[in-house]
Amino acid sequence: MFSALYYLFTLVHTTILCILSALALLFTYPFQKNRRIVHELSRYMTWLFFLIPGIRRPVKGMENIDKTKSYVIVMNHNSGLDILAAYKIPLNFRWVSKKEVFKTPFFGPMLLVHGDIPIERGNASAAMAKVIRDGKLWISRGVSIAIFPEGTRSKSGDINRFKAGAFTLAKEAGVEILPVVMNGTRDTLKGWKMNWGHTIGFRVLKPISVEEIQNTETKDLMDKVHGQMTEALAQMREEMKDLK
Repeated sequence: MFSALYYLFTLVHTTILCILSALALLFTYPFQKNRRIVHELSRYMTWLFFLIPGIRRPVKGMENIDKTKSYVIVMNHNSGLDILAAYKIPLNFRWVSKKEVFKTPFFGPMLLVHGDIPIERGNASAAMAKVIRDGKLWISRGVSIAIFPEGTRSKSGDINRFKAGAFTLAKEAGVEILPVVMNGTRDTLKGWKMNWGHTIGFRVLKPISVEEIQNTETKDLMDKVHGQMTEALAQMREEMKDLK
């Protein structure tokens, strides 16, 4: 019963915030091309989404974030809730995600208003071109770009091989790469029931400098970041075991 009421509330507040976001975009777009207000409304929506079932989202490594900079943020991908959970990161960012996500009822329209970047995964060259073109445009406006470099959800929970898009964008745009590791989103939902009082952990790793990005081959860069994130995920899992 409580879960049904929760989803009803989620439906209502998501619809209201989508309308407010569209109005905010309409009235602020001429002088606020980075859609900061729209992004903050999305952050508020996700805060409510996790607040009611008491889901905690602690973040370690906040000192590694410079809020005055734009980054290419790379995150591991385990669940459809990863996008919502990641709004805990205190940056104004735009998602790169498969176009099917934008057709999701209620949340899909929020992504469109937010200005996120839909790609067609079946066409690698077109997807890469769109990521570079749209990503550089948003970065020029002082916005970060968030990408799942695995390209799809991990079925095992481990971090799969990376694709080159995020790393190519960072090279071409001349910005740092900010690795962020998430743990716990796979267990947030049990079927359609929320795991009340659950914890989703975040760890923000040290950013990869522009100089290192420019002086390192893309494959070597991907391997380095993959190794760092895999190690951090293993540490997080051990720490969360100790808390149980």
